[in-house]
Amino acid sequence: MFFGDYMDIIIKTLWFFATFLILMSSIYFTYKLKAVQFNFKQMFKSIKTSKNTKGISNFQTLMISLGGRIGVGSIAGVSLAIYTGGIGSIFWLIITVFLCATNTFCETILGGIYKEHDEGFQYKGGPAYYIKKGLNKPFLAGIFAILIIIGYIGFFCGIQSNTITKSLIDTNINVYLIAIVLSILTFIIIYGGLKKITEFSTVIVPVMTILYIIFALIVFVMNIKLIPNIIISIIKEAFNIKPFFSGFLSGFLIGLQRGIFSNEAGIGTGSIVSSTSYSSDLVKQGYIQMLGIYITTFLICISTAIIVLTSDYANINYVDMNGIEMTQHAFTYHFGQFGNIILTVSIILFSFSTIITAYYYGESSLKYFGDIDNKKIFILKLSTVIIVFLGCIVSSHLLWSFVDIIVAILIIINVYSIITLRKEILDYVNKN
Repeated sequence: MFFGDYMDIIIKTLWFFATFLILMSSIYFTYKLKAVQFNFKQMFKSIKTSKNTKGISNFQTLMISLGGRIGVGSIAGVSLAIYTGGIGSIFWLIITVFLCATNTFCETILGGIYKEHDEGFQYKGGPAYYIKKGLNKPFLAGIFAILIIIGYIGFFCGIQSNTITKSLIDTNINVYLIAIVLSILTFIIIYGGLKKITEFSTVIVPVMTILYIIFALIVFVMNIKLIPNIIISIIKEAFNIKPFFSGFLSGFLIGLQRGIFSNEAGIGTGSIVSSTSYSSDLVKQGYIQMLGIYITTFLICISTAIIVLTSDYANINYVDMNGIEMTQHAFTYHFGQFGNIILTVSIILFSFSTIITAYYYGESSLKYFGDIDNKKIFILKLSTVIIVFLGCIVSSHLLWSFVDIIVAILIIINVYSIITLRKEILDYVNKN
């Protein structure tokens, strides 16, 4: 048995347990919280907050979390889902957002309850804090914090830079030059800390989101006659139970994996960002984080699916699949060489924003272990830059495999925690 076979067994086993926990917790909290994930009116109302200089606003927390969510999972991940799980996986990717949104709401509430003062008027929080203080399991909390550092700085940053490199492979630009430039830009942004990360996300995230949606709408209009058949095919394939393991089950699991990788629902990262807000209204924060999931899935992921599925993607063969190759082919199919430029710009913006947010998650998790001096923070920043550099040159398949393993473990720990602390969540929501 080869190393890759062992990796596949580990991934499938972990995702079996992760999927079970997600489904059970989603159904339970949907019932107990009266389908809170469908209160769209309240989600948009929650963005507005009174002006306050003592921290970051609700809108800024939304932009930072979107910077992490709208990454290559929304472009390469969706294409990879279609490639490995068939078009039926898109249906399950959509279902995932409704299933997992309640988990994001719950983890945000807990993050706010157990957040702590950081430097000055800032706060810090997230799963590690409610696992330690709520569950009274400091060892498990430490494992979670370490996994965030390893997973996000080690592998999430790597897969982002890898995708940027893959998107530029046809330009004949030297891979090492791409790696150096990307590493330098990353260091410049993260060197400024939370303030610079917030400023960067607030400006770049809305721009890149609107840009991508505009071109997806153009493709939609150009291929409007194909859309009804595509929708029918997606639904048919999603419920094709004849080849159960290679069809229905594969599409379901891959759709779930790629959906969660894209929107990060249930991983716990949303509560890391929301805990930095000065807002004391945790229910509003929960609504904001759910809104971030919907924006990621229904505006970006679905846009990618439309662009790919209206092309001749099925006629292309790929080696060491990252996922971005399929999207790149689809953009070229629709817009010619100009399409390649559009996608390259989008990938750079999406991936780079995720790298910045991933670093922030890593730094926040490092602070869980106590007061961290500037020297240790600098080492973390330097490590991030090195990972970004290495991600440009390593195997895509290997990176995706490690990402799947880390994400599944994080989900198992986090969802177990919010289920165990369900009484605190429900008591807080009912009182507020």
